[in-house]
Amino acid sequence: MFDNILQIASFGLGGVLLSMLCNVLLLNFSKSLGIRNKNDVVVRWSNESKPSLGGVSFYVVFVFSAIAYSIIFYDEVIFHNKQYIGLFVAGAMAFLMGLADDAYNTKPLVKLAVQIFCGLIFVWTGTFIDIFHVFYIDAALTVLWVIIIMNSLNMLDNMDGITGTTVLFILLSCLFGGWIIFDFNTNIWTLTLVSVIGAIIGFLRYNVHPSKLFMGDAGSQFIGLFVAFFGVKYLWNVSSSTETNAWASIIVTLVAFTPAAADTLTVVINRLKRGQSPMVGGKDHTTHHLVYAGFKDIQVWYVFVLIGAVSFVLSLVMIYMIQASIIFPIIFFLLYFVLVFAYLYRNTIKFPPKNK
Repeated sequence: MFDNILQIASFGLGGVLLSMLCNVLLLNFSKSLGIRNKNDVVVRWSNESKPSLGGVSFYVVFVFSAIAYSIIFYDEVIFHNKQYIGLFVAGAMAFLMGLADDAYNTKPLVKLAVQIFCGLIFVWTGTFIDIFHVFYIDAALTVLWVIIIMNSLNMLDNMDGITGTTVLFILLSCLFGGWIIFDFNTNIWTLTLVSVIGAIIGFLRYNVHPSKLFMGDAGSQFIGLFVAFFGVKYLWNVSSSTETNAWASIIVTLVAFTPAAADTLTVVINRLKRGQSPMVGGKDHTTHHLVYAGFKDIQVWYVFVLIGAVSFVLSLVMIYMIQASIIFPIIFFLLYFVLVFAYLYRNTIKFPPKNK
């Protein structure tokens, strides 16, 4: 047990330190690298151009965690694991596509094509949502899930600290949820999760208001894919792992993703009502409307920390209940998502956009 805890602590702390080192190097030696086009401040909350490659640290830590695991557990060949191969290959594609988007503003159809292919890679390598038990339906749902999460987290990356904090709590739900279902362990999934969680903590050191750098599309696309993968593995498939009703998994996933789901749903509804494309950027997210309501930027972050923390706790309670075959009461946890969504959506109606 002590050895397991030491391994987890080492990978987590290593992720934090390596992430901080990457971000310090970016700040000190790449003052103009990854700085967004001046026109982009129209759709970003901050009117100040800053390096937007902070999310590169996520991918760097991910790769180094694979190297470290291979060295420490040399008797295990991680690339014999089909699911890990899928995550590694799709992760590289998502990262490179995001990096290209930061540099060249990739066309939306190209991004969509890459996201679809990433979802297909998951399916081909054995990571797919298993709730309908009909392969083609579950496969299509998996690809759709990957597209939604990669775009949702990219859209949520609109104010200091919001996306990083949201992802942090989702991945913590996956980590502890996995331990509840499969018992405490230090397998490749645990140590990969812990490493990237550390990377996010290291990134937030420079991204919480007032931020010094942005995540960028390289970060949001990779971390969106990473979250989608572990969301399938430890949240969507909690019912199939415990042989319980599929609707319980749906509720667990929705609650764990409450901050991102509530923001995306609100933005999509409001933009469709105005006849706008949901994919066009703007200062009309739930985070922005909290500022219009009188909150300061740092207070908006506190609100999302609270929502994320409550979502994390409730998701673990539900997973424990599923593990204990206490199923029916889980439906009442939907009320939490409904209340959060109703509050954030109401804010967007009550406090319209202002010029910032």
